[in-house]
Amino acid sequence: MLTLIDKISRFCGHLAAWLFFIIGGIIVFEVVARYVFLAPTIWGEEMSRFLQIWATYLAAAYVLKNRQLIAIDVVITKMPPFARTLCESSALIVIAIFSLVAFIYGLEITLESIRIGRATSTMLAVPKWMTEIAIPIGFGLMFLQALAELIRTATGTRDLGTQSH
Repeated sequence: MLTLIDKISRFCGHLAAWLFFIIGGIIVFEVVARYVFLAPTIWGEEMSRFLQIWATYLAAAYVLKNRQLIAIDVVITKMPPFARTLCESSALIVIAIFSLVAFIYGLEITLESIRIGRATSTMLAVPKWMTEIAIPIGFGLMFLQALAELIRTATGTRDLGTQSH
């Protein structure tokens, strides 16, 4: 099960990287269309924002899997192994709880948007649920990855001094 969670996180991380690449292309296209041809698009800004939201939430579990979250580890690296494991486990529990809460509330907001038909106030009028659903999906994946990392930390199958890529 841990391997499956890792594979999903890895896939989503790679997908997020490609989405960021596509965002760059959209922005370049929009700049050229606007300033060279004086013909801005109606979709460039909104689609790049839409993809950025998805890329960010899809990448979260991958970042956790590779232990690349922002952390200040000056103190923890000096601790004995048991204390490091305790600190690492505590942090993962907090991440899991926060992710679960964000998943639940994000899902409620998404379902409400579907129910009432909320849409963006742009010319495209994209249904809001299409971006809002990125939150429960991203935090759901992060919750699963946090549990996987917690199991690895508790069982000693992850060396706290290394990162897996």
